[in-house]
Amino acid sequence: MKQFVVYTRVSTRRQGDSGLGLAAQKRDIDLYLQTYAEIPWEIIGEFQDIESGANGERPELWEAIKLAEKTGAVLLVSKLDRVSRKVSFIANLMDRKKLNFTVASMPSADKFQLHIYAALAEQEREFISLRTKQALAPMKGTGKLGGNRGNIDKANAAARALADTHAAKVIDIIRPMKEAGQTLQQIADALNKLGLPTSRNGRWYPTTVKNALARVLG
Repeated sequence: MKQFVVYTRVSTRRQGDSGLGLAAQKRDIDLYLQTYAEIPWEIIGEFQDIESGANGERPELWEAIKLAEKTGAVLLVSKLDRVSRKVSFIANLMDRKKLNFTVASMPSADKFQLHIYAALAEQEREFISLRTKQALAPMKGTGKLGGNRGNIDKANAAARALADTHAAKVIDIIRPMKEAGQTLQQIADALNKLGLPTSRNGRWYPTTVKNALARVLG
């Protein structure tokens, strides 16, 4: 019988108490178990961390890892970022020989692919931080952009340039899916599951996928 250890994480005590975020994680995990898991299967342990912004410790994660390694069960999470947003942490997790690890929203991904996804997500976060700093640079010393057309034009030009750069980075992910016949909606859903934001740090939609393709491919 296939055994699973389920791990979930919410960001704040309030979010944990209210169930916000947790319901979505459980939905993805249940969908994986009902659709992809070998039958018969059983859950032998469930662990949950409630992490505040000031506390990065995750004692329940380590308890989940310990149980999974001891029993040979699969550690199952909804999304990769529920474990960590740091690629170094994910890489170390992948190196644990006794740990079997599965992400519900990426059911076919192996350890190598999960490492790549983590690296891409981290790269996107760094890019967004840089983009924000550059877009806000014209505001320094004035306190605002309004009333200064030159500053507004510079900010808009910077935003367009960064959007072009962003599109160039994700095109290697988008183009193969498009060539395989996936719809714009399917591509958008896949990018959202990967946790990759748009150039404006938002979710992907068919129109944003279309715009990204147009920026690079014309």
